[in-house]
Amino acid sequence: MSELSQADRFLLTSVQEGDADAWAQLVDRFRGRLLAFARSRLPNAADAEDLLQDTFLRFLKALPGFRGEAALETYLFTILRRRIADWYRGRRFHVCLLQDLYHRPGRDEPDEPLRHIPARDPSASFYARRDEQDELRRRALAAAIRALLRGYKEALRFGDLKIVEMLFYCQLTNTEVAKVAGVSEKQVALVKHRSLKKVRRKVAQELGRRGADSSVEAAEAHGEPMLAEVWETHRLSCPKRSTIGAYLLRTLDAPWEDYVDFHLHKLGCRFCLANLADLRRQTRAGAPSALRDRILQSTVGFLRKSDRGR
Repeated sequence: MSELSQADRFLLTSVQEGDADAWAQLVDRFRGRLLAFARSRLPNAADAEDLLQDTFLRFLKALPGFRGEAALETYLFTILRRRIADWYRGRRFHVCLLQDLYHRPGRDEPDEPLRHIPARDPSASFYARRDEQDELRRRALAAAIRALLRGYKEALRFGDLKIVEMLFYCQLTNTEVAKVAGVSEKQVALVKHRSLKKVRRKVAQELGRRGADSSVEAAEAHGEPMLAEVWETHRLSCPKRSTIGAYLLRTLDAPWEDYVDFHLHKLGCRFCLANLADLRRQTRAGAPSALRDRILQSTVGFLRKSDRGR
């Protein structure tokens, strides 16, 4: 099932048809939050801007293979994260691509955070080359986790939502989660058991019982944190940008404000922190045009070339 909204699909179609105005609109829409993310991960602004420019170029080159199974923001963030990973690989620096707050010495070797990042891919395709069954399992898991989280949010069960985020996204132990959440380990174990049961039930609707069990078992297996991978790839628990904007304006209801604050400042979600930084920048002043012009100048030629070849 496509995660693209109707507006995003229309914009993407216009870009694929070589519409330079549509391309400028897309760049303007995502440039700020992507730049904020890159600046949070890199030691200087010049490198962040270079990788951002390359991200948009790679996005255009990969566009013919984009199947619309992820939101545009997610697709662009994925390309940028891979470019940042490549940048650090070349310099032998350590970069943690999950929440820095929960990185503990001894959990990962120096290069461990990069282990699950696919190798350098010139096409920047969102989906790595996986066998069909493996891809089906990931899709079914994503749908099941999304349904689980939707239920928690609709019921305002944010305590349980925080627990599953820490368990399955950050890969914390029950003991660690209990300490952060201020609950007993028994309560954490109960939430984990119930959540996995719901995930298995949902996956079974897609793959059958055997497929559900094998998918969740693979997701829980040591060295194969598929739940965390699927969770991060699809950004399953990230609040909408509009919700982060409401948090910034302090107009959220108390339960939602508490959860968004946890997701941003306790969980330390880099993607949502980048959105928050971009929204703050927009409230202060208009964005400078130099980087925007540089991005458009470096990419629009390829856009027109693609249009002529259609």
